[in-house]
Amino acid sequence: MQSVHAAPTHVPEAGNSSALPAMAVRWLGRVPYAEAYDLQTMLFDRRVAGCDSDWLLLVEHPPTITLGRNANPANLLTPRAELEASGIYVTATNRGGDVTYHGPGQLVAYPILDLGGAPDVVVHVRNLEEIVIRTVAELGIEAFREDGYSGVWTSRGKIAAVGCRVTRGVTMHGAALNIAPDMSHWGHIVPCGITDRPVAAIGDIVDDVPGVEEVAALFARHAADVFGRRAAGTLPVPDTEDPLGTNHVPGIPLRVRAVESGPDVRAQARTRPPWLKNRARLSDPGFVELHALMRDLDLNTVCQEAGCPNIYECWSDRTATFMLLGSRCTRSCGFCEIDTRKPQGVDTGEPERVADAVEHLGLEHAVLTSVARDDLDDGGASVFAATIEAIRTRRQDCQVEVLVPDFKGDAAAAGVVFDARPDVFNHNVETVPRLQRLVRPQAGFARSLTLLARAARAGLTTKSGIILGLGETVEEVADTMADLAAVGCRILTIGQYLRPTQRHLPVSRWVQPDEFENLAELGRELGFAHVESGPLVRSSYHAAHVTQDVRASRGGASRVVP
Repeated sequence: MQSVHAAPTHVPEAGNSSALPAMAVRWLGRVPYAEAYDLQTMLFDRRVAGCDSDWLLLVEHPPTITLGRNANPANLLTPRAELEASGIYVTATNRGGDVTYHGPGQLVAYPILDLGGAPDVVVHVRNLEEIVIRTVAELGIEAFREDGYSGVWTSRGKIAAVGCRVTRGVTMHGAALNIAPDMSHWGHIVPCGITDRPVAAIGDIVDDVPGVEEVAALFARHAADVFGRRAAGTLPVPDTEDPLGTNHVPGIPLRVRAVESGPDVRAQARTRPPWLKNRARLSDPGFVELHALMRDLDLNTVCQEAGCPNIYECWSDRTATFMLLGSRCTRSCGFCEIDTRKPQGVDTGEPERVADAVEHLGLEHAVLTSVARDDLDDGGASVFAATIEAIRTRRQDCQVEVLVPDFKGDAAAAGVVFDARPDVFNHNVETVPRLQRLVRPQAGFARSLTLLARAARAGLTTKSGIILGLGETVEEVADTMADLAAVGCRILTIGQYLRPTQRHLPVSRWVQPDEFENLAELGRELGFAHVESGPLVRSSYHAAHVTQDVRASRGGASRVVP
């Protein structure tokens, strides 16, 4: 039995769109399943607690097999060890249903919605099915429901799986729509435990197969209609002729496909505006002493290696950010001056030498960062932990702030730093999602959000930073700030990008001081405990004062730095 284009049990009336509840829609690109799950969990927990708006996360996953709460182990046809050896991740999950597959070429949608008092889970499932039916109808595909089964079907087979969880009226998980995946992977499972129905994809039915982002745009539009939500912008079809998004319609961020070109800076003023000029203080006693101490102890600082404009002010105040694990980075970020080469070995004596410096300077707040060390199994997490321990052995009253890389999404590595209990856990997203691949080609926005979410769930005070002037729009910055607030980020720094050399990304614009003031006020409205916003602000700028402000204040605070 089939019901062609059957309507869901209930679709909310749209009415006046401005009166509808908001739904933040985000295209996050390809995200490992475990990271997407942890990100969902943070947003879900905050939604249950009554915080933030509804969300719709749209992603692809690397090859993954998931087993729902009711999964029959016999429906996993290939041994787990064999699957994982071939690059297919296998995991249990808390959604309903049996076993299913996710992978490249498949759109996965995770709505995190507050359905209200006594939600009907069947209605929610039917609404997810309706969104898929309407989406594929625009591609010329007739899809329908099958009595007795969840999901969406075509004459060629099941084109979308649906599985969800609803707790205290809030939803998790969602729908997976097959566009053009590797269909051979379904041979490892009995899909959804159904033995007599094939699996199909859009590519099996139409000749002109759309990209995942194009289908995500259609899905987002129909989701807003069916769920009765006001979506935060419209997900545009990617414009491959505009890789930096200079014609980007504000809305859902898109991955950048090319980095060969950048904003034209030939017409830019050759000199920085007056608010970006800083005075060198080479003779200040604090600067001289700290410079000599770093040399004598053979320590690196991000102040020197990254060419921070505030080095004279901070060092004169006997404040520095210690850079662990050498001065050579395994990544090649387009904005960063730190050397990219094969890194040196790990210096096991470095944690104690950093502690020596902290003790000698009598620091009450120490900041630790590092180059990215993707060559190490734990990404350098154990060195962070050892340095925190060494500092606290010498100075128990010293607050320790860490500014960490993303550890390639390794939750266990991040957990090593969590267990060391730094007073502030900082990880910078640097820019808006659309520009991530341009600015941080070996990183990802979803991964960074997930790391911050995991740290917040571990009970740490979290912090992040954004630099402006790389081609972002004001609307995108606001969305990025909202995303950070949604994963529990407490402290935010916002500053102006300054091009280190001609080999680095150009500056697209000089951001006016009043824009920094407006963003500081927006941060307060979003609920950040502290926003440090100004042209010369960097991650560790005024770090000790900011941490003290956050600890002393129960409400939000913001400071505009001239």
